[in-house]
Amino acid sequence: MSETVTLTSPAAMARAGLVAPERLADLEAVAARYAVAVTPTSADLIDPSDPGDPIGLQFLPHAAELLTAADEVADPIGDLAKSPVEGIVHRYPDRVLLTPTLVCATYCRFCFRRERVGPGRGGSLTAAQLDAALAYIAERTEIWEVILTGGDPLVLSARRLSALMSRLGKIDHVKVVRIHTRVPAVAPERITPALISALRRSGKAVYVGLHANHPRELTPEVRAACARMIDAGIPMLSQSVLLRGVNDDPQVLAELMRAFVETRIRPYYLHHGDAAPGTSHLRLGLAEGQALVRSLRGRISGLAQPTFVLDIPGGHGKVPVGPGYLSEDRRRVEDPWGEPHDLDG
Repeated sequence: MSETVTLTSPAAMARAGLVAPERLADLEAVAARYAVAVTPTSADLIDPSDPGDPIGLQFLPHAAELLTAADEVADPIGDLAKSPVEGIVHRYPDRVLLTPTLVCATYCRFCFRRERVGPGRGGSLTAAQLDAALAYIAERTEIWEVILTGGDPLVLSARRLSALMSRLGKIDHVKVVRIHTRVPAVAPERITPALISALRRSGKAVYVGLHANHPRELTPEVRAACARMIDAGIPMLSQSVLLRGVNDDPQVLAELMRAFVETRIRPYYLHHGDAAPGTSHLRLGLAEGQALVRSLRGRISGLAQPTFVLDIPGGHGKVPVGPGYLSEDRRRVEDPWGEPHDLDG
């Protein structure tokens, strides 16, 4: 049965047939610690008869989230260490993250900000906090790009988003505004003409980065929502996370990247999972990720090749960690199929 409302508790998920009632005690414990929500679009994609369903693994709470591994920390990529004012993360010289809200349409079970997001936690910036964040940006002429993240900025109303984009438009040295979001994939009905108009309000170059991890997420409705933005002149990029049981298969990963390209979304980042608390059951080892990325090279179009990246713990930034093809002595190189070749004749 199709859901018509967002499911915001394990009990609601059980009533919808998505989780077994006998699991409720553990899942309520998870929900007491981390936010839970599954939109109707996502719920309709989950196969309740399959405990390993790749959509369910991303959004349905699991008892394994109650276990914290030794290497897991509350702020795995060091946002707080690089936050000079509330709502700003300034890790790189020419760009900042601006988090107008810490609310999402749905909550990923592997979120690296899971200790901070959700209703009753960070919420949205107050008017004074937003003023201070925008003043920080306006005072620093080296800031070329502002990345709206969260939470999910596209849960904001078109009116609030329009006002924010208009204020960013008045900062001359900001040339690019990027929005990181799940909304087109989990709530495509929110991509309305009013919201698209709000995104264009700044007059800057605007890009939307879509987070999706499995090809089944790119339904016809989702592709249509993305087309509405792209046809309005807003280019789109992809962001995905390598997840055990979701996309840790060469064929599935290839289908995901091809689906992005077919939707006119440029594959951008493929993330190694961050060590957030209670996520070890979904994380792959770095070598496993490199092998998966290597499997794409030579098999699918160059248009469909993402950059495999790792956020260095502690706030030290993002680095590419894709497989290497050049030997240490730089005299041999492997082709996309793993065959070595001499470079010195």
